[in-house]
This record gives sequence, structure tokens and C-alpha cells, in this order.
Amino acid sequence: MADNYLEKRMEDYLHAPATRKRTPSLRRLLRANRSYRGYDSTFKVREDQLRRIVEVATLCPSARNQQVLRFRLVLSDEADKVLRNIRLGGALPELHLPLPGTEPNAFVVICSTVEESKYVDMDLGIVAQSMLLQAVEIGLGGICIGAFDHAKLREELELSYEPLLVLAIGRPAEQIELCEVSEHDNLTYYRNEGVHYVPKININDLILK
Repeated sequence: MADNYLEKRMEDYLHAPATRKRTPSLRRLLRANRSYRGYDSTFKVREDQLRRIVEVATLCPSARNQQVLRFRLVLSDEADKVLRNIRLGGALPELHLPLPGTEPNAFVVICSTVEESKYVDMDLGIVAQSMLLQAVEIGLGGICIGAFDHAKLREELELSYEPLLVLAIGRPAEQIELCEVSEHDNLTYYRNEGVHYVPKININDLILK
């Protein structure tokens, strides 16, 4: 992956020296925070790492300060309950992602204590992005998964509330590159020789004249 940033961050996290390290820039975190669909299956995400990721929700803004989101941690012993109810790589159905042996083994299922609304969705977007940035900061990575069987997942995990989004968390095992395009170009992600490319509209086309 690009400049081995995530690998270096994981090493820093596991072998943190007594001296304080400089916090990476937001821009660098954002570049490393990609939607990973393949993970190192030999690395098992720990509960303390998931808790650290979820903890950022206590710092995030909340519409009307309702704080309605709740989180179910899923570690490797329960991962199959989630894996059999999610779908990844909708734009690349021929690949049947994740590839065998690269499945994520940890998840955070985000639920709401109230019916979904635009305000709940505001919180959901803010919190999900913040949690994934925290994952990157400690050397991990993840992906937001909206394609899943809500009823079966709720039953499998015995959830008290309706699941809105699933975050897969792990040590990424794929290379993702951003490529600048115009607003009229094809925005569908694609793969070429093992590299996953994600088109992103350039800044000039994003700003309204």
C-alpha cells in the first residue's frame, strides 16, 4: 500500500516508545483511509482496538445532541455471523470480494435507538468517518458496508436495535490508488493488475462557479 503508512502506524502502535510521536496530518490520514475489501487474515483485531475506534463517538458532534447511535463489537469468534450476511465490491461482482483468505475478522455494527432520519444519518456519517480515521491512525483500516441483510444480522447478533451500517476493521492487504478525474468521467472504481483504483473528481470541478 502507498508508502507503507498503515504498516508503519501499526508498528508504532504495538511498539510505542516512551517519547510522544507527532500526530499525522489529517490529509495523510484521509489519503490512507480507503475502502479496503481485503485484509491480512493472520492479524486478529483485539477488543481494545475496537473500543479505541468506537471511543471517538464520544467526541463527535451529534445533531440536536441526541447521541442515538449504539455499537456492537464483533471479534473473530463471531465474524462468520457478519460475513455471511454482507456483500462487498458491488461494482466488481465477477471477483466475488473479499477474495478467499482475505476476509475481515472484526466489525463494528452501528445501530440507532430511534427510527432512522436525516438527523440520524448525519450522525452516522460523521461517526463512521471518524471511526475509520481512528482505525487508520493506529495502523488499521476498514470499510463502510451498507449492503447487508438487516433482519438476519439483527437476529444473528441478537441486536436490540436496528443495524444501520457495518464497519469492517482489520489490517489491509491490498493496494488502493486514487486517480484524479473530471466530473463527467466514469466514477466507478476498478482493478488493474491487482491494484484497486478509485476515481476522484478534481477540486476545480467540485467548486461551483
